[in-house]
Amino acid sequence: MSHFSLLLILALAMAGCGEKDTLSEAKDIPQKTNDSPSESNAKPKVASMKPEKAPEIAFPVGTLTNTLGMVFKPVPETKVRFCIWETRVKDYATYAEANAGVDGSWKEPAIFKSKGFKQGDTHPVVMVNWEDANAFCAWLTKKELAAGKIKAGQKYRLPTDAEWSVAVGLGYEKGNTPEEKDGRIMDVYPWGKEWPPPKGAGNYYKTLKVDGFEYTAPVGSFVANEQGLHDMGGNVLELCEDKYKPTSTRRVSRGACWNLSLRGPLLSSSRLLNTPGGRLNFTGFRCVLADE
Repeated sequence: MSHFSLLLILALAMAGCGEKDTLSEAKDIPQKTNDSPSESNAKPKVASMKPEKAPEIAFPVGTLTNTLGMVFKPVPETKVRFCIWETRVKDYATYAEANAGVDGSWKEPAIFKSKGFKQGDTHPVVMVNWEDANAFCAWLTKKELAAGKIKAGQKYRLPTDAEWSVAVGLGYEKGNTPEEKDGRIMDVYPWGKEWPPPKGAGNYYKTLKVDGFEYTAPVGSFVANEQGLHDMGGNVLELCEDKYKPTSTRRVSRGACWNLSLRGPLLSSSRLLNTPGGRLNFTGFRCVLADE
Protein backbone atom coordinates (compact mmCIF):
# COMPACT_ATOMS: atom_id res chain seq x y z
CA MET A 1 0.00 0.00 0.00
CA SER A 2 1.40 3.45 -0.95
CA HIS A 3 2.17 6.17 1.59
CA PHE A 4 -0.58 8.41 0.14
CA SER A 5 -3.18 5.60 0.24
CA LEU A 6 -2.41 4.96 3.91
CA LEU A 7 -2.84 8.67 4.72
CA LEU A 8 -6.12 8.75 2.85
CA ILE A 9 -7.50 5.73 4.72
CA LEU A 10 -6.49 7.19 8.09
CA ALA A 11 -8.04 10.56 7.30
CA LEU A 12 -11.27 8.97 6.08
CA ALA A 13 -11.46 6.96 9.26
CA MET A 14 -11.34 10.20 11.25
CA ALA A 15 -13.62 12.25 9.04
CA GLY A 16 -16.20 9.49 8.37
CA CYS A 17 -17.71 8.45 5.07
CA GLY A 18 -20.84 9.25 3.10
CA GLU A 19 -21.40 12.04 0.59
CA LYS A 20 -18.48 13.97 -0.89
CA ASP A 21 -15.93 13.85 1.91
CA THR A 22 -13.22 16.32 2.87
CA LEU A 23 -10.62 13.84 1.64
CA SER A 24 -12.42 12.30 -1.32
CA GLU A 25 -12.98 12.92 -5.02
CA ALA A 26 -9.31 13.54 -5.92
CA LYS A 27 -8.93 16.35 -3.37
CA ASP A 28 -5.41 15.50 -2.33
CA ILE A 29 -4.24 15.60 1.29
CA PRO A 30 -0.57 14.52 1.15
CA GLN A 31 1.64 15.43 4.08
CA LYS A 32 4.28 18.13 3.85
CA THR A 33 7.83 17.21 4.67
CA ASN A 34 11.13 19.05 5.05
CA ASP A 35 10.22 22.43 3.56
CA SER A 36 12.48 25.33 4.45
CA PRO A 37 11.12 27.68 7.14
CA SER A 38 11.40 30.74 4.89
CA GLU A 39 8.30 32.61 3.78
CA SER A 40 7.31 34.76 0.82
CA ASN A 41 4.77 37.52 1.36
CA ALA A 42 4.50 38.92 -2.14
CA LYS A 43 1.07 40.53 -2.49
CA PRO A 44 -1.29 38.27 -4.48
CA LYS A 45 -4.05 39.51 -6.71
CA VAL A 46 -7.51 39.42 -5.13
CA ALA A 47 -10.73 38.46 -6.82
CA SER A 48 -13.43 41.13 -6.79
CA MET A 49 -16.93 40.06 -7.75
CA LYS A 50 -20.14 41.99 -7.10
CA PRO A 51 -22.85 40.03 -5.26
CA GLU A 52 -25.74 38.82 -7.35
CA LYS A 53 -28.22 40.24 -4.86
CA ALA A 54 -27.52 41.52 -1.36
CA PRO A 55 -30.13 40.99 1.35
CA GLU A 56 -31.85 44.07 2.77
CA ILE A 57 -30.23 44.27 6.20
CA ALA A 58 -28.66 46.83 8.51
CA PHE A 59 -24.92 46.46 8.10
CA PRO A 60 -22.62 46.75 11.14
CA VAL A 61 -19.99 49.48 11.13
CA GLY A 62 -16.64 49.83 12.86
CA THR A 63 -13.83 47.48 13.82
CA LEU A 64 -13.98 45.75 17.21
CA THR A 65 -11.11 44.19 19.18
CA ASN A 66 -12.29 41.85 21.93
CA THR A 67 -10.73 40.87 25.25
CA LEU A 68 -8.67 38.11 23.61
CA GLY A 69 -7.20 40.54 21.08
CA MET A 70 -9.26 39.09 18.24
CA VAL A 71 -9.95 41.81 15.65
CA PHE A 72 -13.33 41.88 13.90
CA LYS A 73 -14.05 43.92 10.77
CA PRO A 74 -17.44 44.46 9.12
CA VAL A 75 -17.83 42.79 5.74
CA PRO A 76 -20.05 44.82 3.38
CA GLU A 77 -23.29 43.12 2.31
CA THR A 78 -23.35 40.93 5.44
CA LYS A 79 -24.77 41.43 8.91
CA VAL A 80 -21.58 40.32 10.65
CA ARG A 81 -18.05 41.34 11.47
CA PHE A 82 -15.45 38.73 10.51
CA CYS A 83 -12.40 38.03 12.62
CA ILE A 84 -9.46 39.08 10.45
CA TRP A 85 -7.73 35.76 11.13
CA GLU A 86 -8.51 32.18 12.09
CA THR A 87 -8.98 31.38 15.77
CA ARG A 88 -5.51 31.09 17.28
CA VAL A 89 -3.99 28.52 19.60
CA LYS A 90 -3.77 31.11 22.37
CA ASP A 91 -7.46 32.04 21.99
CA TYR A 92 -8.51 28.43 22.32
CA ALA A 93 -6.08 27.85 25.21
CA THR A 94 -7.81 30.62 27.20
CA TYR A 95 -11.14 28.93 26.58
CA ALA A 96 -9.80 25.50 27.58
CA GLU A 97 -8.29 26.87 30.79
CA ALA A 98 -11.63 28.39 31.77
CA ASN A 99 -13.68 25.27 31.07
CA ALA A 100 -13.00 21.89 32.62
CA GLY A 101 -13.47 18.90 30.36
CA VAL A 102 -12.55 20.52 27.03
CA ASP A 103 -11.12 17.87 24.72
CA GLY A 104 -7.33 18.16 24.63
CA SER A 105 -6.74 17.03 21.03
CA TRP A 106 -5.89 20.61 20.05
CA LYS A 107 -2.65 20.28 22.02
CA GLU A 108 -1.49 17.37 19.82
CA PRO A 109 -1.69 18.33 16.13
CA ALA A 110 0.86 15.74 14.95
CA ILE A 111 -1.41 13.02 13.52
CA PHE A 112 -0.59 10.63 10.68
CA LYS A 113 3.20 10.95 10.20
CA SER A 114 3.42 14.66 10.90
CA LYS A 115 6.03 14.16 13.60
CA GLY A 116 7.51 17.62 13.19
CA PHE A 117 4.16 19.38 13.44
CA LYS A 118 4.51 22.05 16.11
CA GLN A 119 2.47 25.19 16.67
CA GLY A 120 3.03 28.50 18.39
CA ASP A 121 0.46 30.67 20.14
CA THR A 122 -0.42 32.58 16.97
CA HIS A 123 -0.93 29.55 14.72
CA PRO A 124 -4.55 28.60 13.94
CA VAL A 125 -5.89 26.04 16.36
CA VAL A 126 -6.51 22.62 14.77
CA MET A 127 -7.84 19.23 15.92
CA VAL A 128 -11.07 20.92 16.98
CA ASN A 129 -14.42 19.82 15.61
CA TRP A 130 -17.62 21.65 14.70
CA GLU A 131 -19.06 21.10 18.16
CA ASP A 132 -15.88 22.41 19.83
CA ALA A 133 -15.97 25.54 17.66
CA ASN A 134 -19.58 26.27 18.59
CA ALA A 135 -18.83 25.76 22.28
CA PHE A 136 -15.94 28.24 22.00
CA CYS A 137 -18.23 30.80 20.37
CA ALA A 138 -20.89 30.38 23.05
CA TRP A 139 -18.29 30.81 25.82
CA LEU A 140 -16.79 33.86 24.12
CA THR A 141 -20.23 35.47 23.79
CA LYS A 142 -20.88 35.14 27.54
CA LYS A 143 -17.39 36.38 28.37
CA GLU A 144 -17.65 39.46 26.17
CA LEU A 145 -21.16 40.33 27.35
CA ALA A 146 -19.96 40.19 30.96
CA ALA A 147 -16.98 42.39 30.09
CA GLY A 148 -19.19 44.91 28.31
CA LYS A 149 -17.35 44.45 25.00
CA ILE A 150 -20.49 43.46 23.12
CA LYS A 151 -24.15 44.37 23.62
CA ALA A 152 -27.25 42.29 24.25
CA GLY A 153 -28.35 40.81 20.94
CA GLN A 154 -24.82 40.38 19.65
CA LYS A 155 -23.13 36.99 19.63
CA TYR A 156 -20.08 35.16 18.33
CA ARG A 157 -20.66 32.21 16.02
CA LEU A 158 -19.33 30.43 12.96
CA PRO A 159 -19.95 32.15 9.63
CA THR A 160 -22.66 30.83 7.38
CA ASP A 161 -21.62 29.41 4.04
CA ALA A 162 -23.20 32.42 2.29
CA GLU A 163 -21.41 34.94 4.53
CA TRP A 164 -18.10 33.21 3.89
CA SER A 165 -18.65 33.46 0.13
CA VAL A 166 -19.19 37.22 0.37
CA ALA A 167 -16.10 37.61 2.57
CA VAL A 168 -13.89 35.75 0.06
CA GLY A 169 -15.16 37.93 -2.80
CA LEU A 170 -17.75 35.74 -4.54
CA GLY A 171 -20.82 37.69 -3.56
CA TYR A 172 -24.16 35.87 -3.30
CA GLU A 173 -23.98 32.72 -5.42
CA LYS A 174 -26.85 31.07 -7.25
CA GLY A 175 -28.29 28.03 -5.49
CA ASN A 176 -30.24 27.22 -2.35
CA THR A 177 -27.72 24.98 -0.58
CA PRO A 178 -23.93 24.67 -0.34
CA GLU A 179 -24.24 21.51 -2.45
CA GLU A 180 -25.89 23.47 -5.28
CA LYS A 181 -23.20 26.19 -5.11
CA ASP A 182 -20.23 23.85 -4.73
CA GLY A 183 -17.58 24.59 -7.37
CA ARG A 184 -20.02 26.40 -9.65
CA ILE A 185 -17.84 29.52 -10.04
CA MET A 186 -14.77 28.32 -11.89
CA ASP A 187 -11.31 29.84 -12.23
CA VAL A 188 -11.74 32.19 -9.27
CA TYR A 189 -9.48 31.72 -6.26
CA PRO A 190 -8.90 33.71 -3.06
CA TRP A 191 -5.84 35.32 -4.72
CA GLY A 192 -7.47 36.06 -8.09
CA LYS A 193 -7.95 34.17 -11.37
CA GLU A 194 -4.46 33.00 -12.27
CA TRP A 195 -3.18 29.43 -11.99
CA PRO A 196 -0.90 28.34 -10.47
CA PRO A 197 -1.11 30.70 -7.48
CA PRO A 198 1.53 33.41 -7.20
CA LYS A 199 4.18 33.54 -4.52
CA GLY A 200 2.69 34.64 -1.22
CA ALA A 201 -0.85 33.62 -2.18
CA GLY A 202 -1.19 31.64 1.05
CA ASN A 203 -0.10 28.53 2.89
CA TYR A 204 -0.68 25.58 0.54
CA TYR A 205 1.01 22.26 -0.17
CA LYS A 206 4.71 22.40 -1.00
CA THR A 207 4.34 21.33 -4.65
CA LEU A 208 2.81 24.73 -5.44
CA LYS A 209 5.97 26.48 -4.15
CA VAL A 210 4.14 29.57 -2.93
CA ASP A 211 5.23 29.56 0.72
CA GLY A 212 7.91 28.14 2.98
CA PHE A 213 5.80 26.75 5.81
CA GLU A 214 5.76 23.01 6.37
CA TYR A 215 2.47 22.84 8.26
CA THR A 216 0.36 25.71 9.67
CA ALA A 217 1.60 29.30 9.55
CA PRO A 218 1.10 32.09 12.09
CA VAL A 219 -2.14 33.92 11.30
CA GLY A 220 -1.58 37.13 9.38
CA SER A 221 1.56 35.82 7.65
CA PHE A 222 0.11 36.66 4.24
CA VAL A 223 -1.46 39.81 2.85
CA ALA A 224 -5.14 40.40 3.68
CA ASN A 225 -7.85 40.40 1.01
CA GLU A 226 -9.99 43.40 0.04
CA GLN A 227 -12.10 42.89 3.16
CA GLY A 228 -9.01 43.04 5.40
CA LEU A 229 -9.17 39.30 6.15
CA HIS A 230 -6.13 37.01 6.23
CA ASP A 231 -5.94 33.34 5.17
CA MET A 232 -9.28 33.17 3.39
CA GLY A 233 -7.35 30.71 1.27
CA GLY A 234 -4.87 28.23 2.71
CA ASN A 235 -3.49 27.61 6.21
CA VAL A 236 -6.48 25.64 7.59
CA LEU A 237 -9.95 24.74 6.36
CA GLU A 238 -12.56 26.88 8.11
CA LEU A 239 -15.72 25.35 9.54
CA CYS A 240 -19.05 27.01 8.71
CA GLU A 241 -22.50 26.73 10.28
CA ASP A 242 -24.23 25.02 7.36
CA LYS A 243 -24.94 21.46 6.45
CA TYR A 244 -23.85 20.53 2.93
CA LYS A 245 -27.47 19.66 2.11
CA PRO A 246 -30.61 19.37 4.24
CA THR A 247 -30.44 15.57 4.46
CA SER A 248 -26.76 15.53 5.43
CA THR A 249 -25.16 15.48 8.88
CA ARG A 250 -21.90 16.84 7.48
CA ARG A 251 -20.90 20.48 7.88
CA VAL A 252 -19.27 22.69 5.30
CA SER A 253 -15.68 23.87 5.53
CA ARG A 254 -14.16 26.48 3.20
CA GLY A 255 -10.86 27.94 2.08
CA ALA A 256 -8.51 24.95 1.48
CA CYS A 257 -5.46 24.35 3.69
CA TRP A 258 -1.71 23.77 4.03
CA ASN A 259 -2.13 20.21 2.78
CA LEU A 260 -3.97 20.86 -0.51
CA SER A 261 -2.69 21.65 -4.00
CA LEU A 262 -5.28 20.60 -6.62
CA ARG A 263 -7.18 23.31 -8.48
CA GLY A 264 -10.68 22.10 -7.54
CA PRO A 265 -10.37 22.30 -3.74
CA LEU A 266 -8.55 25.65 -4.00
CA LEU A 267 -11.42 27.36 -5.82
CA SER A 268 -13.15 30.05 -3.76
CA SER A 269 -16.44 28.29 -4.51
CA SER A 270 -15.25 24.85 -3.34
CA ARG A 271 -16.92 23.22 -0.34
CA LEU A 272 -15.30 20.43 1.67
CA LEU A 273 -17.05 18.45 4.38
CA ASN A 274 -16.51 17.48 8.00
CA THR A 275 -18.45 15.30 10.39
CA PRO A 276 -19.55 17.37 13.42
CA GLY A 277 -17.32 15.24 15.67
CA GLY A 278 -14.29 14.88 13.36
CA ARG A 279 -10.94 16.41 14.32
CA LEU A 280 -8.17 16.95 11.75
CA ASN A 281 -4.86 18.79 11.78
CA PHE A 282 -5.75 20.83 8.72
CA THR A 283 -9.14 22.10 9.94
CA GLY A 284 -9.84 25.04 12.24
CA PHE A 285 -12.38 27.86 12.36
CA ARG A 286 -12.91 31.60 12.11
CA CYS A 287 -15.44 33.46 14.26
CA VAL A 288 -17.84 36.18 13.27
CA LEU A 289 -19.62 38.68 15.50
CA ALA A 290 -23.29 38.86 14.55
CA ASP A 291 -25.55 41.83 15.27
CA GLU A 292 -28.78 39.90 15.62
